[in-house]
Amino acid sequence: MYQQFPSTQEQIEGYPGKENKGDRAVQQKEKMAAYTAKRFEPKNWTIDDFEIGKPLGRGKFGHVYLAREKKSKFIVALKVLYKKQLLKSNVEHQLRREIEIQSHLRHDNILRMYGFFWDEKKIYLILEYAPGGELYKDLKKQPNSRYAEPIAADYIGQMCKALKYLHSKDVIHRDIKPENLLNSLGTIKIADFGWSIHSPHDKRQTLCGTLDYLPPEMVLEEPHDKRVDIWSLGILCFEFCCGFPPFEAHNNDETYKRIRNIDLKFPEHLSPEVRHLIKNILTLDPKQRYTLDQIETHPWIKKHAAAKEQPTQATGPNITQKQTQAQ
Repeated sequence: MYQQFPSTQEQIEGYPGKENKGDRAVQQKEKMAAYTAKRFEPKNWTIDDFEIGKPLGRGKFGHVYLAREKKSKFIVALKVLYKKQLLKSNVEHQLRREIEIQSHLRHDNILRMYGFFWDEKKIYLILEYAPGGELYKDLKKQPNSRYAEPIAADYIGQMCKALKYLHSKDVIHRDIKPENLLNSLGTIKIADFGWSIHSPHDKRQTLCGTLDYLPPEMVLEEPHDKRVDIWSLGILCFEFCCGFPPFEAHNNDETYKRIRNIDLKFPEHLSPEVRHLIKNILTLDPKQRYTLDQIETHPWIKKHAAAKEQPTQATGPNITQKQTQAQ
């Protein structure tokens, strides 16, 4: 049997374990930051420094486990990658780039990488634990596999903040999608940087990412820049509100065609405000695409942000420890 560890909330010193009258989210973040800085200092790690708990998910190159650092009792997600698989798929350079980028990022909406180490057969990534798990799985649990617009607007607003931070560091993510996002106590975390690139000046040529989220400039094999992430944010917004990506088709060729033609069809239940936002993000010409500032200040985002501040309003689905984190 795998070891059972306390939740992320329970491991924080002085956390009350019940609702506060004040701003609980702010208090949680402040305590987590202080706890991390105080009790989880960088070092030369080995697997013997950790107690391994239940599996959280599995991927092409390995597995993710709940783990606890023995000395501090700090809960993390330990991503275990097999060198043989990485070499076989010729992606070791991609992993090096992912580690280099993610380990230097510090933002509430970006999953923290605390460190990494390796042995003869495996590479271990020490990651922040997000108890809400993969956002894609949560999305599929919702009625009609979609979020209510207030929740979707909250999540898109958080993603704006994350992407503004990344772009300020000249990082292009290039693979924004629900499968690469995690939920931590209502805070969205970008969790996978496998296709990310540090690109201060030059435009990129590499075709990468997930088909349903590819921007037209990639489909047309044109150079691309950080605006590919804004396109993906528009696709994400549509999928949050509709339960499926906008250019989904029966085969890849048809999907490519729909992306090239911006063949955008809205379900009847979508509000005029969110339609307006999505139309202005999913443009053929990247230069005509809304900026992150324009998205963040759009009436649809602002309306639901204002509603969220009211104490009687629901702000999102409940987060439980039974949800899992998958990579």
